[in-house]
Amino acid sequence: MRNRMLLVGCLAALVIPSSLRAQDAKPIQLALLSPLQLVGEESAIRGVRLSLLYGKNTDLTGIDLSLVGHTTGDFVGVQFGGVGIADGNFKGWQTTWVNIVEGDFEGFQNGLVNSAQSGRGFQWAVVNHSGSFRGFQLAIVNYAAQLDGLQIGLVNIIKEGGRFPVFPIVNWGR
Repeated sequence: MRNRMLLVGCLAALVIPSSLRAQDAKPIQLALLSPLQLVGEESAIRGVRLSLLYGKNTDLTGIDLSLVGHTTGDFVGVQFGGVGIADGNFKGWQTTWVNIVEGDFEGFQNGLVNSAQSGRGFQWAVVNHSGSFRGFQLAIVNYAAQLDGLQIGLVNIIKEGGRFPVFPIVNWGR
């Protein structure tokens, strides 16, 4: 039994981001409008965040159900709601009306507007906007400063390295 506990502890230390290990992560967050929430904005959440209007925390690993969910650090998991904001990196599935990732994005974004500083994966929206992106963009309007992948939409824009700077229906880079 002791060996199993040690093994689980070692695996958790490898899987949990170091930013969460360093903090006292809480398993649940309930928020009406930050700072009117169960735990403070400076706390990381490792579990579930439920925000009626606006919830804000440092890092989040788990599930976020929020009208507006704001993570000032990194997010790993699934985010559902109206607006999803990650000031740091995002890894997982972000499905809100407006998805904003200021850091690196990896995974799947779908909504009306998707925005990522850089990323890889799949974006599906009315408007996709990315810095450096690797993967597939599907929208009415797709924009990537640099793209290693494929865009399908009415207007497809690749600022650098694309087959065409602007092209309808389909465009690709690298």
